[in-house]
Amino acid sequence: MDSIVGVVNSLENKIVLLLQKLDEVTELNKQLSEELENAQKKQNKLHEAIEEWEDKYNTLKIAGSMLGSTSDNNEAKLKINTLIREIDQCIVQLSE
Repeated sequence: MDSIVGVVNSLENKIVLLLQKLDEVTELNKQLSEELENAQKKQNKLHEAIEEWEDKYNTLKIAGSMLGSTSDNNEAKLKINTLIREIDQCIVQLSE
């Protein structure tokens, strides 16, 4: 009978330890999930910043080509033509 009581006590102790480890792992999982979410937010912000700088770079490149730089003249002309077409479309829509 003592051996059964010993086995039950041992089993109970192991269950308590397992529950403690489960709590620890659950807490660690929560922390890691929060870290992942923060890292994803930071990555999104950096991605937006990259896009913003790329837009600024393209604007500067076009402005430079308009100032007489021989490089990127074709790109500037294409951009101007696109803007003119968009303005023409706006005028057509306004006149309707």
